[in-house]
Amino acid sequence: MSDSSAGRAGAPAPAGGASAAHPTKIVRLRHPWRIVVAVLLLVLVAAFVLDAAQREAFDWPSVGKYVFDQRISQAAGYTLLLTALSMIIGVVLGVVLAVMRQSPNPVLKSIAWVYLWVFRGTPVYVQLVFWGLLSTIYQSIDLGVPFMEPWISIPTEAALSVFWLAVIGLALNESAYMAEIVRAGLLSVDAGQHEAATALGMGWSKTMRRVILPQAMRVIIPPTGNEVISMLKTTSLVSAIPFTLELYMRSRDISVEIFNPVPLLIVASLWYLAITSVLMVGQYFLEKRFARGVGARPDAAPGAVTGVVSVPDANAPDAEAAIGTKHGGDAR
Repeated sequence: MSDSSAGRAGAPAPAGGASAAHPTKIVRLRHPWRIVVAVLLLVLVAAFVLDAAQREAFDWPSVGKYVFDQRISQAAGYTLLLTALSMIIGVVLGVVLAVMRQSPNPVLKSIAWVYLWVFRGTPVYVQLVFWGLLSTIYQSIDLGVPFMEPWISIPTEAALSVFWLAVIGLALNESAYMAEIVRAGLLSVDAGQHEAATALGMGWSKTMRRVILPQAMRVIIPPTGNEVISMLKTTSLVSAIPFTLELYMRSRDISVEIFNPVPLLIVASLWYLAITSVLMVGQYFLEKRFARGVGARPDAAPGAVTGVVSVPDANAPDAEAAIGTKHGGDAR
């Protein structure tokens, strides 16, 4: 064997072998059908938009005329007021019902269960019809000792306007759903949190305010935001009472005047979409606030040792190699 051949034979091979001279080319996986489907969807959306823009039944000039009409904007204000008042009352009653459901008192628990059974088991429109007929069922609201002459008697129609009947009907229905949402949030907090707070000397109210509720809110906020958005749209059913000053009924009244219902339906839908978008933004920031600290622990650095690691005896023969291996270094 020649010296040159021996030199070539004894020369170290490239670290990467053949791949060092010819690196592997990475080719992205192609998805032709994904592109085809996306193009088809874009074509369908564009076709729908162009058709809607030219469709006479939509009557876009009338939409632009009435979208900021004073009657429509006032109706949107009534819709927001109905939503806010109904949700506030519904949340308060829902918390009370959730506590009753968890009470060891069988009477309280049974009353709460029957309440939820009735209001979740019947349509909200049917409930609103009953509230609209309240003055027919109860002609007056009497205060006094039962089976005796009432001390105070007020006609139902004078005591409760159709607006407040709508608020009460929506709130009582909503409280049944909020009770289950609040109960689920309270049950999501580990029982050890309450025990630890009690061991630190906290009372029940302070424990709920400082320990339980802040953790439960992370579970309560998302479905509550959905309920607010749902309540905004449910206000369109208060015509069953009848209350006709909210957004849907007001737009319907205007459409009857001009004999053109489609553009006013679009106007109402645009207002609902605008208000819902604002509520969704608020829900996002609330969720972000109450989710602070969840999953915020940074991941361990690559090669770092996590958990409990047994430290070898320094006097052992392999101690240096073991320690070097634990720290990810070379044992030599």
